[in-house]
Amino acid sequence: MRNAEIERKTGETEIKISLNLDGKGIYSINTGIGFFNHMLELFSKHSLIDLDIKASGDLDVDCHHSVEDTGIALGLAIKDALGDKKSINRYGSFTVPMDESLVKTDLDLSGRPFLVFNVDFTKGTIGDMDAEAIEEFMMAICTNAGITLHINAMYGSNNHHMAEAVFKSFARALRNAVSIDSRTDGIPSTKGIL
Repeated sequence: MRNAEIERKTGETEIKISLNLDGKGIYSINTGIGFFNHMLELFSKHSLIDLDIKASGDLDVDCHHSVEDTGIALGLAIKDALGDKKSINRYGSFTVPMDESLVKTDLDLSGRPFLVFNVDFTKGTIGDMDAEAIEEFMMAICTNAGITLHINAMYGSNNHHMAEAVFKSFARALRNAVSIDSRTDGIPSTKGIL
């Protein structure tokens, strides 16, 4: 089993995450931010990554630190659980329609962090979460897990639907990339390392 546990404590937040990459999408999420909880639950369910997250932070300021630091911890946990990355698919792509919205995610577990985020939210908040925090969350994950990540909203008008499609497409693309390919012997790179 490819598992990881991460605890991260700063002057602004305290995050505890445990995950199992080879799970069934079982989750227990509590970040203090209702909409963010919902997105993380979607992520777990559609990635099939078992996920336990407990996060507390300075929500009296805003949600930024809690969301970003959760992304940092989740990225570190993904990296740790992947280990040497032997026999993984490495790449993942998935397009999710959510009513009028369509979002495509492509990623590479390359060890080289890079984010392209083309999602134009039309409102500043979605539920109790700042919409711009979604990009910060994805940046924190890809930076700390070493993922090249491209998220492109092809179109959409409902911000809730667009956000759901972002998290679901990312989840499904990651599910593909972390999966083991029985035909791949060793590291899926001519360099011999990822």
